[in-house]
Amino acid sequence: MPIPRLFLTCLLTLSCLTANATECPDWPPERAATELTALQKQIDRWDDSYHREGKSLVADELYDQSRARLTQWRQCFNSAAVTDPLRTARGTIAHPVAHTGLDKLHDEKAVEQWLRDREDVWAQPKVDGVAVTLIYHKGLLAQAISRGDGSQGQDWTASAHRIAAIPQQLTQARDLLVQGELYWHLSGHAQAQAGSLNARSTVAGLMARKTLSAEQANGIGLFVWDWPQGPASLPERAAALHALGFPETRAFSQPISTLADAQRWRDHWYRSSLPFASDGIVLRQTQRPPAERWQAKPPYWSVAWKYPYAQALAEVRKVHFKIGRTGRITPVLELIPVTLDDRQIKRVSVSSLQRWQMLDIRPGDQVAISLAGLTIPRLDSVVLRSTERLEMNAPRATDFHPLSCWQPTPGCESQFLARMTWLSGKQGLALPHVGPGTWEKLLQAGRLNSLLDWLTLDAQELANIDGLGERSAARLSTSFDHARQRPFARWLKALGMPPTGQARLADSWQALAQRDIGQWQAEAGIGPGRAAQLSAFFRDPQVLALSETLREVGIDGF
Repeated sequence: MPIPRLFLTCLLTLSCLTANATECPDWPPERAATELTALQKQIDRWDDSYHREGKSLVADELYDQSRARLTQWRQCFNSAAVTDPLRTARGTIAHPVAHTGLDKLHDEKAVEQWLRDREDVWAQPKVDGVAVTLIYHKGLLAQAISRGDGSQGQDWTASAHRIAAIPQQLTQARDLLVQGELYWHLSGHAQAQAGSLNARSTVAGLMARKTLSAEQANGIGLFVWDWPQGPASLPERAAALHALGFPETRAFSQPISTLADAQRWRDHWYRSSLPFASDGIVLRQTQRPPAERWQAKPPYWSVAWKYPYAQALAEVRKVHFKIGRTGRITPVLELIPVTLDDRQIKRVSVSSLQRWQMLDIRPGDQVAISLAGLTIPRLDSVVLRSTERLEMNAPRATDFHPLSCWQPTPGCESQFLARMTWLSGKQGLALPHVGPGTWEKLLQAGRLNSLLDWLTLDAQELANIDGLGERSAARLSTSFDHARQRPFARWLKALGMPPTGQARLADSWQALAQRDIGQWQAEAGIGPGRAAQLSAFFRDPQVLALSETLREVGIDGF
């Protein structure tokens, strides 16, 4: 028997919110009201643009997540106001049979619950297009109506007569009403690799026009997903539609009885080559009420299970500024954790200070992230700005450069630690058992006030540092001793000498420090810019002090 409507609604809401669950924001009532209003207005703008103008301003999955976020916030703050997303889509032509729409299940548990106690369920790809009603009289196409608000839509008949994928005459001279999806035809499209490619927006934009060119019309396909007044069983409906001239219904309808069946077809259609973009699968129970009882709201007999998000909506918790060894400033966003392709994402780089300044990202903002190369989190855009713009104490780009921060003075901690990490890493001295965590412990213990303080630490002193046991201290002491035996060229790289390419290097610090810009530029592969960098490095007072320290402890070449 069908699951009660109220229970299903609760299930859908809970699964939607737990897909990327977050706690309720810690906002006073005034701030909550402002944030709720801002998000609702943003969603209203998206709805209006899409339904009235045929323009999609945001990816579908970001839209879905934004609506889920709005639902969650309304529950958090007991706000009951709800805006109908289709209110601006209403047209002037009444649908003889209402478009029901679909609720969405967001995880396997919700799908398994929905399938429980249901029989004769079929799966179809959820074609990423725009919904349409097609009406035939005595076998001839008489009318095409956009979905609109589900009850009334726009008259698309003129454009439908130009679309070759829509049969203009059936194989039988009968009256017929079908509901389906107009999609943008894509050759050999694999959703998992290519994504949706704005296919839905393309079709929506074309159908919003008054006329279609032959080329535009030929690019539009049709997938009929329902025959409201057709035979009782879905296989019978699909077979009859095939005979009437709608072949794709039967080709893309598969019987399922378990969660494993649904998973298999979802994964298959996600990764297979299809003629259309799709954003999930639709599960349809064969049994449904008579067409005259259908309403313009999600029904109990069919539901959508979307594909994994290609983009996740994430809330910014903090903004950190990471300063690298050469002084490059990279803003990093700390996020309220979200799941993307089975990975939990907690932070993402903004890539540069200039980009952060352009995007003006602050704590509380909602951003879109994706995975570059399926592994590296990537910031795509700002979806919604927090109404409260916190002041950000961002570092100034002019304060940091390749010769700044040789000591961990206030504001220099990040670049200094980056220098230490480079020094001990494979590009520098390649010290075993030494990494960023090592230097952070020494810095916190007050034993690292310049780049080379560690050279004077012995095993006993290291063992007295919090977080370093006797065994770890002994290993570190051995690594530090090995550093003294590293060749001169390794030490030059460890200190951060600019790259020299194929240039001939002298075997002593004094000989290199005496070279002027002209002499450096005379070396093979060194241009004016690199020559100036090398000259500045060997003349910098901080670098000269480090070279003196290395000379005093007996490092070869100094």
